[in-house]
Formats: sequence, structure tokens, C-alpha cells
Amino acid sequence: MGTIVVKQIGSPIRRPAKQRQTLIGLGLNKMNKTRELEDTPAVRGMIAKIPHMVEIIEERD
Repeated sequence: MGTIVVKQIGSPIRRPAKQRQTLIGLGLNKMNKTRELEDTPAVRGMIAKIPHMVEIIEERD
């Protein structure tokens, strides 16, 4: 499997605790921070739970 680059675009302020926990699970905690993560179903599911706070910048093979 490849990797994806994910960027945080939304603030966790005034969001439910589960959404904040999901951001932390992805390794994000500050605005405009990026992370390169493995492209697995678990990571894709976490991104799908908070599409208003993260965006996929790049997909690599």
C-alpha cells in the first residue's frame, strides 16, 4: 500500500471529544499541520469521520 499526505484545515475548538481524539489519532493537533500516513482502511475511515477538519493533499504509491 502507498501513503497519503493529510493536512489539518479545521480547528478542534468546540468540536465533540471523539472528533478531537480522531485528530490526535492521526497525529494532527495544530492548524495547517501535515502528516504522511499509510494508506490503510483504518486511516481512511478516520479521515472520513472528520472530513470538515482534514484534507488529503497527496496520494503516493
